[in-house]
Amino acid sequence: MKIPASVCRLLVVTVLAVVASTELPGQNAAPPLRWGGDAEGGAPFVEADPSDPSRVRGFDVEIARMIAHGLGREPQFVQVAWASIEQSLERGDFDLGLSGLEDRPALRERHSVTIPYFEFREVLAVRPADRDRYRRLGDLRGKRVGTLGGTTAYAMLLDARDSLGVIPVSYDDDVHPYEDLVAGRLDAVLLDNIIAERSLRRSGGFVIQPEAAGVGHYVAVFPLAESARRDSANVILRAAMRDGSLEKVFSEWNVWDESQAAYFARVLAANENEPGKGLAKSNALASAQTYVPALLRAAGVTLVLSILAMTLAVIVGLGVAAGRVYGSRVIRAPLTAYVEVVRGTPVLLQLFVIYYGLAGVVRLPAFAAAVLGLGLNYAAYESEIYRAALEAIARGQLEAARTLGLSELQILRLVRGPQALRLALAPMTNDFVALLKDSSLVSVLTVMELTKQTQVFATNLGSWVIPGSLCAALYLAMSLPLSSLARRLEEKWKAPTA
Repeated sequence: MKIPASVCRLLVVTVLAVVASTELPGQNAAPPLRWGGDAEGGAPFVEADPSDPSRVRGFDVEIARMIAHGLGREPQFVQVAWASIEQSLERGDFDLGLSGLEDRPALRERHSVTIPYFEFREVLAVRPADRDRYRRLGDLRGKRVGTLGGTTAYAMLLDARDSLGVIPVSYDDDVHPYEDLVAGRLDAVLLDNIIAERSLRRSGGFVIQPEAAGVGHYVAVFPLAESARRDSANVILRAAMRDGSLEKVFSEWNVWDESQAAYFARVLAANENEPGKGLAKSNALASAQTYVPALLRAAGVTLVLSILAMTLAVIVGLGVAAGRVYGSRVIRAPLTAYVEVVRGTPVLLQLFVIYYGLAGVVRLPAFAAAVLGLGLNYAAYESEIYRAALEAIARGQLEAARTLGLSELQILRLVRGPQALRLALAPMTNDFVALLKDSSLVSVLTVMELTKQTQVFATNLGSWVIPGSLCAALYLAMSLPLSSLARRLEEKWKAPTA
């Protein structure tokens, strides 16, 4: 049967129209809105969903979803350490940073920052016995107050150090400050009320003072060039404040109160008068100059810590090496076990065990724990260097010395020891340089050494270029003279050639 040409043309037009109107998978679909956050921060910000650890939940998760859907996109979570969110955003790892980020002038200089979506209070936590003694920062002159580094609270403590004589103690997380407070290592903790109340529910052992030391705000950040997208996000956030969506989210996570309602009312009334808008950019070099004294002090702490730890390592290492070379099997067995256990476990774990794990038995100051941890760790490595150097001395020399009637102590002092020292000098120098760099790990024990001070500097400045360069220069200034001295000693003590 022959189909008329007009019918064929109609069929072709119909098929083309259907194809044109059909959206193929992925065709014209907007890319997901990748947002960076830290699930280790936990509830109520961002946490892994207990029912499905591959997903995250929290009020920041809901806010990211609101912004993404308002922009016609789907949210996609990217895990990143909280302290690295700003740098990762600048690198382009994601489109939006959102994880309890605090509104700060330095943040607005480097990013397109949304209107604050939550107002928190900076509160003091103290032990119950100090409830009436430490009510505000002014009561804590000469006392140790802990907080999370790179936060508004840390900036407040730095100001209080100069004006009130408070001793700031910086931490890399918001858990250990409260543990140290209960253990008596701190006199108070200053952090936002959300974190303080969460820690109180989790572990207890302290009280939160009702009087706020200050206020702060959580914001979302876009790259600096994405101001248009930031403006769209502001419209979305204001709409969520107006229609009750944000109130519902915060209520579900038990962080809504009347002060938050009053804050929303002020934001909606002010509309475009966003806090921090129009702030002048600071000069990076000028900021660097203000941090140089702090970096020099931290470099001094690093050098003293490393010298003390290396001294301990040499003394213990010599004892362990002598015991393994000259001791009986009963002595050698535990010394060998010590060396293998210490070398086979991470130094960071050992620092945690000494500082936190043994707190119930002996409560060491942070600096003492750092010296002990690094010293005992490197003692295991030093002992192997000394043992190998001692055993490298020719057996014929030792037998000749014994034939001459020298005692084992005389042989060690006059024959074996000097030669072993020449052999051990180079690896000892390498170990000291390595220990100098490994001292950066003790920041987990609240010791403000060079790398930790540099991290604080970089966080406030928003760049690692200048802080990193200064930090590297200071490490080189400390390590290169040592290497040069070791080379001179090697030349001076070099065994004569035949």
